[in-house]
Amino acid sequence: MQKQITSKLSRCLPGLVPAMLYLLFFITLLTVIIVSSNISYHYITFTTTTTTKTTPHSIVLPYSLHNQVTHLQTQLGILLQQLHTENQDPKGFAKFADQVLGIAVSVEKLVDNLSHFYGDPPLYGKEISNVDEDFSESSDAEVEDGLLGNRVFNSGELKNYTSPKPNRQSGKKNFLGVEAVYPSIGLACAGVASNVDRFMDHKVYRMCPDDWDVAQKLMASGCDPLPRRRCFSKSPQHYSKPLPINSSLWNTPSDTNILWTHYKCKDYSCLVSNDGKRGFFKCTDCFEISKRGWEISSNKSISAEFTIDEVLRLKPDEIRIGLDFSPTAGTFAAIMREKNVTIASATLNLGAPFSEVIALRGLLPLYISIGSRLPFFDNTLDIVHSTLFLDGWIGLELLQYILFDWDRVLRPKGILWVDRFFCSKEDMKLYLDEFTKMGYKKLLWRVVPKTDKMGDELFFSAVLEKPLRG
Repeated sequence: MQKQITSKLSRCLPGLVPAMLYLLFFITLLTVIIVSSNISYHYITFTTTTTTKTTPHSIVLPYSLHNQVTHLQTQLGILLQQLHTENQDPKGFAKFADQVLGIAVSVEKLVDNLSHFYGDPPLYGKEISNVDEDFSESSDAEVEDGLLGNRVFNSGELKNYTSPKPNRQSGKKNFLGVEAVYPSIGLACAGVASNVDRFMDHKVYRMCPDDWDVAQKLMASGCDPLPRRRCFSKSPQHYSKPLPINSSLWNTPSDTNILWTHYKCKDYSCLVSNDGKRGFFKCTDCFEISKRGWEISSNKSISAEFTIDEVLRLKPDEIRIGLDFSPTAGTFAAIMREKNVTIASATLNLGAPFSEVIALRGLLPLYISIGSRLPFFDNTLDIVHSTLFLDGWIGLELLQYILFDWDRVLRPKGILWVDRFFCSKEDMKLYLDEFTKMGYKKLLWRVVPKTDKMGDELFFSAVLEKPLRG
């Protein structure tokens, strides 16, 4: 069919092609005007309350549609330029016909995607639970590559995933320093293109810029994984060999093995200083190399914690490998190593050299953002542990995506250990419901008052067993 159309078009292209191109350009331009006057670029936003009414003002255009419009404009510009430079031969006009048809198909796709926002039935005007909305039955219509390689995603669940996940308290920054978490799929890089260019502005086979802080900002903004670079990373000027494994776990790492350029502290003693103006401001005891933080009270009415031995006894000789997703310098992993359990510690360098210290202790640092899919295969880990991480800042939808990814990498009958999750009393039930909906067996479960503030918060800890499914 397309060949027949192309053949017919080639006979009348001298007058038809320019008209079609200008018509398509007008349609695209009109689409851009409509889009820009009604909705903002970047993403679709969904509120995270359990029952809410959405309005047209809460809809934000995804990057994929923004990119469609941009690519269409670029393609039209290229074709218009070619019309002025190419000779008027039939083969050339046949090529133009194919390209015009491709743009027409792309415009149709764009209109179809926009209809999801403004068509019937509308997304807004209905009372729905946006957190629990099921997008799994979205249309799986064929998706074609555009002339310049852009691809349009039709999956409703993917659109839901790529939307920013705002913090529970709107407008307040979390411990990552952002007001929303941007799930990683690469689309977010288009919104921070200047910083990506800055990150990739280096000379090949030369020293890389000292710009890991820029890279981490990109990761926290959802631009992850980052592009590879062909340059060499800088080494500490007075680097010394690490301590032997039998002594590195519980000794203070050498200052000389850390590049301190982008940290407030410039030596290790500063990290553990009690002087708030001088020390590490986010966590006063994160870098204390001791087991003191795991000296847990046995009083169940006041302590939200479980001991490591208590948890390991639940699965004798079954816990061998796992993940700790926490703001950590590796102490949990160090204790587990002494018990012959290998733990990868997932963290970012949030104002201090977390990754470097973990590595200098002879442990495994996993440098990964909260919005990234874990780099483990399905059903492979024995345990996933998290402490002081999934707290009351987190939106319910983001919590779902995290829990399901942890569930994916845990093996059947594996252990999910949530340690000292805290939030306001009024929000606790909402969060507990999210854990309950996973269908895990409750091995240990405890909710106690959090007494270090105004008394309006609770601690929650649980050890849960993943069920067999399918």
